[in-house]
Amino acid sequence: MSSAKTIAYALFSVSLAAAPVLAQERDRSKIDNRYKWNLSDIYPSDAAWKQAKDKLVADIPELQKHQGKLASSPQALAAGLERLFSLQKDLGRIYVYASMTSDQDTRDSRAQGMKEEISGVASQFSAAAAFIEPEVLALGKSRVDTFLQQEPKLKTYRVYLSDISRRAAHTGTEGEEKIIADAGLMARGPQNIFGIFSNADFPYPEVTLSDGNKVKLDQAAFQKYRAGANREDRKKVMAAYFGALGQFRGTFGAELNANVQKDLFYMKARKYKSSLESALDGSNIPVSVYKSLVDGVNASLPSFHRYLKLRQRMLGVDQLRYHDLYAPLVASADLNFPIAKAEPLLLASLAPLGKDYVAVVKEAMNKRWIDLYPNAGKRSGAYSNGGAYDVHPYMLLNYNDKYNDLSTLTHELGHTMQSYYSNKTQPFATADYPTFVAEVASTYNEALLIDHMLKTIKDDATRLSLLGEYLEGIKGTVFRQTQFAEFELRIHEMAERGEPLTGDTLTKLYDEITKKYYGHDKGICLVDDEVKYEWAAIPHFYYNFYVFQYATSFTASSALSEKALAKEPGAIKRFRNFLAAGGSKYPIELLKDAGVDMNTSEPLELTMKKMNRVMDEMEKLLAARK
Repeated sequence: MSSAKTIAYALFSVSLAAAPVLAQERDRSKIDNRYKWNLSDIYPSDAAWKQAKDKLVADIPELQKHQGKLASSPQALAAGLERLFSLQKDLGRIYVYASMTSDQDTRDSRAQGMKEEISGVASQFSAAAAFIEPEVLALGKSRVDTFLQQEPKLKTYRVYLSDISRRAAHTGTEGEEKIIADAGLMARGPQNIFGIFSNADFPYPEVTLSDGNKVKLDQAAFQKYRAGANREDRKKVMAAYFGALGQFRGTFGAELNANVQKDLFYMKARKYKSSLESALDGSNIPVSVYKSLVDGVNASLPSFHRYLKLRQRMLGVDQLRYHDLYAPLVASADLNFPIAKAEPLLLASLAPLGKDYVAVVKEAMNKRWIDLYPNAGKRSGAYSNGGAYDVHPYMLLNYNDKYNDLSTLTHELGHTMQSYYSNKTQPFATADYPTFVAEVASTYNEALLIDHMLKTIKDDATRLSLLGEYLEGIKGTVFRQTQFAEFELRIHEMAERGEPLTGDTLTKLYDEITKKYYGHDKGICLVDDEVKYEWAAIPHFYYNFYVFQYATSFTASSALSEKALAKEPGAIKRFRNFLAAGGSKYPIELLKDAGVDMNTSEPLELTMKKMNRVMDEMEKLLAARK
């Protein structure tokens, strides 16, 4: 893993797996402390954070003492790398505290200032460390190998040193590396602007529902009311929300274009053939894995369309429309899961992973690792952050007492447990697991949850609803994320050809891709005109080809969890070893060790087979109910 990669991961080791959920109007001060994370485990106060930050700023220049000396001896190289990773570890911890303080209330300018302040320090650190990779490259692979044999302390950095050699063609001179590092603070601009505008400043529309209630459609309300039982309400909610996005498509387009241009800058600076190759090479992922996923999912659209027709049948509508996609499939099913009811189900579902695993999950639930409920201004979505290496991981959720929230909690605990075991088992230099495998543990947990729920619930209506939730997971994680991945690939290809990215061109492309996936022209699911603005609300497009990994991880975890639930010998042990492996190998190798080969079509094929088995079961239940 490169230095830049490690720094970036320390700063942004979060999951965006959940559908966006923004704050409800809730006073944070009135939420019970046990449902709010305890950031004092990182630093006891903001003053202590500032002291640590100031110390880091003073320590960064010490790195320069190693400049020009790394090649002098194995001991000198080890000393330089120890200094580098020690500073990196401190930087990650300081950033985690600032970013999560800000996430509690994105309107808090003081917390925003803390986050921006440490972002600037991170750029200073990257610039100060820019000499390291060129000096290691100048050593040559054979001499690095000799150093590794002569100095035991270098064993910790074997993966790092090997990866530098692998990326030699894409590493610049010391001066070039410094320029690239200095660009880091500026490069975060588009993402930061999008985050502030969409989370805090966007003028959310208001609608009056069929019951007479007027609601403000922030993202939390949008997610809630798009899933309402009243079809006219759903139509009104989507039309208002997407229509409001469309009014600002020029602004959103400028933000996204700036982000894509940033990706092109790094592509050119690193001498890659494409933005996609540039994004994937850090984890040594072949471009073919990405493109094969897009092609494979497109070939699997008939299975998706089968599900959409099943959804139409269950809703009893003559024509399925986009605003029907989140409606409850079985209105009579009780899918309310307040946390007191959710926790024992969660723990029971994870029991196959071992008593020690469940014990840590209990600790996370009881020792304030989790910020559970929405509050005014709170950051959207859900994530797990394991970037504070010497502290436990943290989780942010926006829990609304529904099954989807229970599933999201289970999902984020998967990330948390992988961070926990990797940080406990691996030295800091190999603790960060690659983003390509980041969604495997999370979706694996979701598979265990749905399996447990189906084994314990006999009511046909609830079983139908849960099976539908599983299919919704495939819709949202495999098909929807691949839809996003195809859009992201196409806009980068457009930019690489010099074509303009504006609010209107982005809207046209998103409309085209969305209608293809949902079978609009075949009459499977009609996509209303305002849906073409949905791209403007998707934060994933600011994370540089991240979203495809939801789909690949889901297919990988489907294969792995199927083996575990079938009690295949060694399946659980291999998975537990995977959780503790961190970044000790490249992601394709990590998954091979766990029991799945992502260079093949098998994971997607197995996922589609399971999807069709679930639909078979749902159709049998529907026939029996008739």
